[in-house]
Amino acid sequence: MPTTSDVSARLIFPTKEIVEEYYLPIIYTACRTCYSEQLPDQIWDKAVSRQVADEKQQSLVRKVMESGHGSTIEHVNFTFAISGVTRTLSHQLVRHRAGTAFDQQSQRYVSFKQRDNYTIPDSIAKGDLPDDLAGQFKSAVDSNLELYGQLLQAEVPAEDARFIFPNAMQTNLIMTVNLRQLIHMSGLRLCTMAQWEIRQLFKQIRHEIFRVSPFFGSFLAPKCVPLGYCDEMGNRDEHCRIRPHRDTVMAVWEAYRSGELAETDGPVVPATSPFRPKPRRTPVPVVDESSLPDRPLVVASESAGDADRV
Repeated sequence: MPTTSDVSARLIFPTKEIVEEYYLPIIYTACRTCYSEQLPDQIWDKAVSRQVADEKQQSLVRKVMESGHGSTIEHVNFTFAISGVTRTLSHQLVRHRAGTAFDQQSQRYVSFKQRDNYTIPDSIAKGDLPDDLAGQFKSAVDSNLELYGQLLQAEVPAEDARFIFPNAMQTNLIMTVNLRQLIHMSGLRLCTMAQWEIRQLFKQIRHEIFRVSPFFGSFLAPKCVPLGYCDEMGNRDEHCRIRPHRDTVMAVWEAYRSGELAETDGPVVPATSPFRPKPRRTPVPVVDESSLPDRPLVVASESAGDADRV
């Protein structure tokens, strides 16, 4: 029975040697060019010859990336051979357009002779379902594929016979993506709220990047990790505990600003910080003017320097 274990993502370019030798210097050169009077080729020569140590290059790249200067990491690309994924997944994947290129196996020009190239989700294949629903699912898909074969034998064009295919059908793709977009995609697709199949794919993609560069691989993480909080509406109950939800963070922040919470042994907000909560204002008591003694009204003249005095 086809299973979810067929998903595969293999990095076919660049090799580990290319990444180690050139990718960090390329990004370092892009970063350094923004802040240096040196010519870009001079910066490149020093970086690729390791006159500037890898540790120093990584430090600058990390700071620039964390500051959100993402154009600097658009200069390097990764190409993946993806196979065994369903059309359900591919329709999600190709929504990522900026900085990404796809080529996908055609159901129009390929006449599928194999009749088991589909996926049954674990919730069906391994679930405790009544009335043999798993068997009915498999029989329905097999029936569709049998009809597909009969349509081809009747000389119905493959581009028309494919209309019988379910979303469970597996497909193959080539995907090339720059590092900035790959980090963005991983932030969305490694999230626990993502669909299980595409999340499984991006776990493999992350593993492949780690294989050639632990430094670049470390930036592939659920989006809540760099954000520091979760912004998914479906996690407002915080059933995923990787990071607190934005609503919780903002509620604590508002309570802190209003003075309901006091600083403890944690980090102290400097007095000069614009984010330090303002002190509470003490209301001025209302004075009964009838109880005040009569006195002449004196209007004092103000100079420019005295205008802000009380």
